[in-house]
Amino acid sequence: MKLNTSNYLPRWGVLMLDLLLCSIAFWLSVWVGSGFLHYLDLSQQPVNIGIQYLIVMGVQLLAFGVFHTYSGILRYSTFVDTIKVLLANLSTGLLLFIINITIDYSSGWHPLLNTVLAIYVPTAFVLLFSLRVGVKTLCESFERSQGSPTVMIYGTKTAGLAIAKMLRAVGNNPYRPVGFIADTEARDGYDLAGLRVYELNEKLFAWMEKHNVRHVIISPMKMKEINPAKDLQVFIDHNIHILTTPYFTQWENLDSIDMQRIGRIDAIRIEDLLERPQISINTENVRHILQKRVVLVSGAAGSIGSELVRQIQPYEPQATILMDIAESPLHDLILELQKQYPNSRFIPVIADVRNKERVEQIFSEMRPDIVYHAAAYKHVPLMESFPNEAIQANVLGTKNMADMAVKYGTERFVMISTDKAVNPTNIMGASKRIAEIYVQSLFRKLHEKDPNCTKFITTRFGNVLGSNGSVIPYFRKQIAAGGPVTVTHPEIIRYFMTIPEACCLVMEAGTLGEGGEIFIFDMGEPVKILDLARNMIRLAGYTPEKDIPIIFTGLRPGEKLYEELLNQKETTLPTANKKIMVARVREFDFDAVKEQVDQLIKTSRTSKPFTTVKLMKQLVPEYISNNSIYEQLDPQ
Repeated sequence: MKLNTSNYLPRWGVLMLDLLLCSIAFWLSVWVGSGFLHYLDLSQQPVNIGIQYLIVMGVQLLAFGVFHTYSGILRYSTFVDTIKVLLANLSTGLLLFIINITIDYSSGWHPLLNTVLAIYVPTAFVLLFSLRVGVKTLCESFERSQGSPTVMIYGTKTAGLAIAKMLRAVGNNPYRPVGFIADTEARDGYDLAGLRVYELNEKLFAWMEKHNVRHVIISPMKMKEINPAKDLQVFIDHNIHILTTPYFTQWENLDSIDMQRIGRIDAIRIEDLLERPQISINTENVRHILQKRVVLVSGAAGSIGSELVRQIQPYEPQATILMDIAESPLHDLILELQKQYPNSRFIPVIADVRNKERVEQIFSEMRPDIVYHAAAYKHVPLMESFPNEAIQANVLGTKNMADMAVKYGTERFVMISTDKAVNPTNIMGASKRIAEIYVQSLFRKLHEKDPNCTKFITTRFGNVLGSNGSVIPYFRKQIAAGGPVTVTHPEIIRYFMTIPEACCLVMEAGTLGEGGEIFIFDMGEPVKILDLARNMIRLAGYTPEKDIPIIFTGLRPGEKLYEELLNQKETTLPTANKKIMVARVREFDFDAVKEQVDQLIKTSRTSKPFTTVKLMKQLVPEYISNNSIYEQLDPQ
């Protein structure tokens, strides 16, 4: 029954088949030695030939057990399986000859025919080897006849060879390797592991088109050696699907792991192409700041806040306060964290940063040492429609958190800001700039009286990959629905950073700051959103404009073509981390700022958006609206 429902022979079946072949090899050896060569006289042997057969099979069975020759799947036999069979046969022959010599030395006669043994050992190996090669060849031929997709392997080093081995060894694998694509330093025109090596050029793509090869597999280790955004673009431009595998460390021992789990092959994601080389930070400085401290993260259930919470845990804080207004996401996050970090202490808090009394209650009861303030409204078009809400969340919320941090002796307050705060053209960016101004001027006011006051530190960065509401998940949904993909403008560009990278830099910036600084991050090269949309369509297996159209919808209210990290009156200075720079910004008088901010908050409660925006423009003179109804408030 098991044989009928399985696509491979069980171990006992392989063992029985091997013993059958060994039996054939033994009797064939007897026939060759006696009947064909007329060299042996079986009637003159002291031990019956049947008894000799049982002795040989017994020793052979023992050797099979020692070397586990039956543990592999015949259709996925490898070089290792061949070596096991060879060692098992050589060991059988050696042990039988030792038995013969030992008995002959002590009694003057040997129980086994040496001639039969000399013929049997190579004959048995040839039959066992032929079985594995034959089954493997037949199965590969059958798979080719079933139309399995062919695939090229990018890279000829260890990782590339491991992928070739995995594709041949893992069961139920839908891809069949047909060649390697040479590394930059390698030449083409030779064979490697039985597969042809090709140079990466137009000639190769013509060959792939002719032979209908539409997939390329690249290892995660190779991804780290190259610049994915540049080096893999040539495949995307030729509509080649790029695939990747799990890390090599997960499947380097193919004989002792779950083949189905290791054999997973995934299509590469656009996030993989946009990711930059892994960054390094001074972990000792971060540990010194966080270890055995009470850390509060506002907006803890959001994209940035939740990743901050995860990255904080290895530094062994005394407790982590997870503050958010979103009940369900916070609940889900707590369940995840308790499972992932069972030894850490988490304190979930449902609270609204706009509620001053609630914020004070939290600070007075829990006395956080470090605060990461990530709670904010961030969607530009929505905030353009609701400026009062933007002020309440981004300005009043920040003010409440900052004031309570001062009142209850918080050591460090790290505020998460945005590149949209530079020369803002929208409500969201302007509200974040006002929050920056408030915490900076507050620190300077406090520092004049007490150098050991709360250190307020601001961090600015651009878009993060995969965050809630970001463009990539939005494009992915549109592609899944068959299009069209909507882009606001053909020339719009944005900076992108991964969420872990952004949070990692936020944590180090929090250790570098002495108070009052605005840290900006190296965001790398900007990405053209139109190119991003086209690449995502190609990665999904479609042709842009042909299979899935791209529609330009026009800039949204408050949106600009490109984001800036510094305005013209600001300069930057390097820090100990080359990925982090400190911005030298204009200074503001706290008393004047506080009066304006209080008036702005009061006005935002009256639901008069134009009055609110007018006050925002007075507080941030560089705020010039773009594609917005509030342009009429700007000087002509």
